[in-house]
Amino acid sequence: MSTTSDAQTAPLTAQKPTAAAVAKRRLTSPWASLAAVIIAVVWTIPTFGLLISSFRPEKEIKTTGWWMFFSDPTVTLDNYRAVLDPETGVGLGDYFVNSIVIAIPSVLIPLFLASLAAYAFAWIKFPGRNLLFLAVFALQVVPLQVALIPLLRLYVSSGLSNTFWTLWLSHSAFALPLAIYLLHNFMREVPAGLLEAARIDGAGHVAIFFRVLLPVMLPAMAAFAIFQFLWVWNDLLVALTFAGGGTEVAPVTVALANLSGTRGTAWHLLSAGAFVSILVPVAIFLLLQRYFVRGLLAGSVKG
Repeated sequence: MSTTSDAQTAPLTAQKPTAAAVAKRRLTSPWASLAAVIIAVVWTIPTFGLLISSFRPEKEIKTTGWWMFFSDPTVTLDNYRAVLDPETGVGLGDYFVNSIVIAIPSVLIPLFLASLAAYAFAWIKFPGRNLLFLAVFALQVVPLQVALIPLLRLYVSSGLSNTFWTLWLSHSAFALPLAIYLLHNFMREVPAGLLEAARIDGAGHVAIFFRVLLPVMLPAMAAFAIFQFLWVWNDLLVALTFAGGGTEVAPVTVALANLSGTRGTAWHLLSAGAFVSILVPVAIFLLLQRYFVRGLLAGSVKG
């Protein structure tokens, strides 16, 4: 009797959908897809309006809304010329170059340091490892605003104020806790047998890191690189604190903030300048978004 009962209940148990299957079915339903499309369209409308406004003449921008462009389409490049020309306009091009100079080292420095630290936390046993990793993880909840004034005093006393080094070091320090946590979780999923096989072949920590772990860590490293680049590119607080507002080291966000403060009614310049500033981060995210999603999910679940 018990055998027959088990045979009857086994198919019922096997057919019971899991929570993951139910969630997948709901998220891939036509209604969920329709809701995602509506949210995407609503989310994109302000950017679309900004793009249209950047090509409209100054007079029309100040007198009519961007949606009136479709009734009387008039296109001009004068707004972009005024924003990019350093002699007769705002000269946003110099700030744009500064943003690139600031963003690239601010991504590479924490990425290199965090990958080494994550490897040590994941595969090297040393006293106090868990406690130190817990302290690094806890630093993620500390607001960066509490460190701005002490760092500024340190930079001034060391003669580094108003240089790119202040921005590189600050962005790297603020990014390290998240980078170490993200890369550590990814490294812990690497099978230990892979590392043991490398040790048997005579590989040390340096060889294991560069030849074994680094190739498989690329999705997580790419995810952090995209996240850090977007964060640094859109940063205003750190730039205002350490760059001093000068054109020598100030990024494009500082230029836009000064533009909105000194020319509050120059909407034609603000729209063109804002759209110039978002071209690079939008392009990078669209080109590398699959790495971003894959890297963020790495280490979150096991299966």
